[in-house]
Amino acid sequence: MRAVLFDIDGTLLTEQPLILLFLPQVYDRISKKFGISKEEARNQFLGEILGRRDTYDWHDWNFFFRLFNVDLQYEELLRKYPHKLHVYPDVVPTLEWLKESGYRLGVVTSGPEYQRLKLELTGLSHYFDVVITREDVNTIKPEPRIFLAALEAINAEPQESLMVGDSLSQDVYGAKNLGMVSVWINRAGEDGHHLPDYEIKTLHELKKILRWGE
Repeated sequence: MRAVLFDIDGTLLTEQPLILLFLPQVYDRISKKFGISKEEARNQFLGEILGRRDTYDWHDWNFFFRLFNVDLQYEELLRKYPHKLHVYPDVVPTLEWLKESGYRLGVVTSGPEYQRLKLELTGLSHYFDVVITREDVNTIKPEPRIFLAALEAINAEPQESLMVGDSLSQDVYGAKNLGMVSVWINRAGEDGHHLPDYEIKTLHELKKILRWGE
């Protein structure tokens, strides 16, 4: 293996504390704008999100803010509450080890441009040789082009590369479809699945996988 690619949300960090902070504001604004209860505002907003799951639009909070004419920008929320982005404790030690071991590192995300801002605000940007967002290639995972763009940038072939992510449908399926080694990080402890080449609960387990492949 020469290269390791990562997903961001649910893999390197969680934005859940930020989401829990701004969602009540969203429901309140929708409630007042349309003259409906906050419960109905919540149902409508979350209904749109669930109904568009894994589509191009689903990955962008700003799309849903615009859809309901809510005066919020996700970039502004990130800059205002950077402490609400939580990097998992296994991330930095693993990235340090990978860099010291000479692996080329990249990020492949179906999210928009503000994904780069998340990496900057959390101090993770400097670990990666390339970051590819959906806007760089106008597509999302598991479409091959988004993975190939990252591999081309770091001069690596699919068969000598590994993809780590928490989504079976996007990260694992997309990687396997290209002949990459797929690693499903199952932080939530969900039922096991046969699709990924490897299943891990923490990024520390990557050392064992990569040493096996040497």
